[in-house]
Amino acid sequence: MDRFVEMQTFCAVVDAGSFVGAAEALGLSKATASRYVGELETRLGVRLLHRTTRRLSLTEDGERFYARSREVLAGLEEAEAELHSRSGAARGLLRINAPVTFGIRHLAPLWGAFRDLHPQVRLEVTLADRTVDLVEEGFDIAIRIAALPSSTLVCRQLARTRIVLCAAPAYLAAHGAPRLPADLASHTVIAYSYWSGGDEWQFDGPDGRVSVRTRPAVHTNSGDTCRAMALAGQGVILQPGFLVAEDLAAGALVELMPAYRSVTLGIYALYPTRKFVPPKVRALVDFLAERFAAPPPGW
Repeated sequence: MDRFVEMQTFCAVVDAGSFVGAAEALGLSKATASRYVGELETRLGVRLLHRTTRRLSLTEDGERFYARSREVLAGLEEAEAELHSRSGAARGLLRINAPVTFGIRHLAPLWGAFRDLHPQVRLEVTLADRTVDLVEEGFDIAIRIAALPSSTLVCRQLARTRIVLCAAPAYLAAHGAPRLPADLASHTVIAYSYWSGGDEWQFDGPDGRVSVRTRPAVHTNSGDTCRAMALAGQGVILQPGFLVAEDLAAGALVELMPAYRSVTLGIYALYPTRKFVPPKVRALVDFLAERFAAPPPGW
């Protein structure tokens, strides 16, 4: 007799609380289910179940064997599910969350190429700069830009981006360029509302880390608004390279205080669990990792 069938039948009897219930669950006759468990007890040389006309109960040996059997069966199911998740085709609805600016500028142009590779995947893309709860809000994957990702989620780094202090030539001509972080306290600042340090901006310079409390003229939750106002000569901004690299290369914005650097952030793909990663999630993570393997200059 197949040991797996005996073990599976025994666990089904315990779970159902009767041979009749186990037989129905497994598609067997009651007599066959009873025979399988009896043969298992004979082979092991122990009684696993107390049988009465009214109920079944586990013996002490039965309790131990049931616990170990459940582990074995669960391990087999897990191995099969993992194999299926790796070999199955990417299909179904894929719910994605990403930051607004990065999602529009750098992800939106990629969705068509991804769909060409995986036509059975339907995309639902939500852009929001707040930190969403993947599990509670039902997202399959989130793109986050942070110093460190959440330790409760699985992540893969796609790229890195430095945070750049910059302003337009017109602003600098009118107000001069700050030479030290402390000078920013007297400059017009356009601040990003979700910046982790708030109005306290920190920089690593020749003598270590320094900070300055800025007095923003404008707060906005949009990096694009910060950029637009800076391009219009309205003030100094602290924004990621993926947003301002082209402006810096074109001279429309000028990097300030290059000896004092702000942070460099990782761009991560996050998903809830490492176990049973659906093919659609694995396909997107691999696709994005390949596309961002060589990020544009200035990031």
